[in-house]
Amino acid sequence: MPSDLRSMAQHIKSGMRLALPVDYAGVSMAMTRPMIDHGAGDLHLICVPTGGLQVDQLIGAGLVTSVETSAVSLGEAGGAPRFNQAVKDGALRLRDATCPAIHAGLMAAQKGSPFVPMRGLIGTDVLRHRDDWRVIDNPFADGGDPIVLIPAIRPDIAIFHAPMADRFGNVWIGRRRELAAMAYASTQTLVTVERIVDHSLLADEMTAAGTLPALYVTDIGLAPGGAWPYGLWGEYPTDTDELARYARAARSAEGFAEYMASQAKVQA
Repeated sequence: MPSDLRSMAQHIKSGMRLALPVDYAGVSMAMTRPMIDHGAGDLHLICVPTGGLQVDQLIGAGLVTSVETSAVSLGEAGGAPRFNQAVKDGALRLRDATCPAIHAGLMAAQKGSPFVPMRGLIGTDVLRHRDDWRVIDNPFADGGDPIVLIPAIRPDIAIFHAPMADRFGNVWIGRRRELAAMAYASTQTLVTVERIVDHSLLADEMTAAGTLPALYVTDIGLAPGGAWPYGLWGEYPTDTDELARYARAARSAEGFAEYMASQAKVQA
């Protein structure tokens, strides 16, 4: 049986590191309100590899201490207003990264390696602001061949939304391999889905290759439309009007509070 979303939010403790996916990969917006109501703060968000509405709302709710990301925005609706304001106010620690660097850090974690080397960061401003990244000489060269070491990213919890799971706990993620990387690297994985099917997704040749095994899934909640106002591949499109409405409202703390209160009434 699927779990209640509020009980799933109980997995989140203050100070945890949460991995959240990019807007097109299955954001569990259905988990946002339960997370806010649960109230676990001092969260460290890892955007895989960028963040958007969910990140902005968690920041606006005062639950976030730091964000590691290569960008945070609302796409066509513009900037993420609560994120932008928190950065301006110095209320948020921003760990600027790049998309490849975040994926590399997750890859290191899933392989049990302390780091993964990368070249593309050499000479960039991003590198100058990351004291946890290291530049060394390639030990397999004769010298003069610098390489960057990206430390493993090990989230406490990964949270995302997917089209379906089966009653055995397997989750179909299709081509969204970043969701698998999040789950492999994280200690726990919380997933909301559109529906739960009776047959095994791993036993079906058509779905097996795109299925995340139950071994990597901690809890599953049923939440039809759970990515809204974002879209979900193969299911429904993004509600760009709603994203724009939020962007306008959340320009101020008061407008953000009013928007979130109105959404709470709709969801009640």
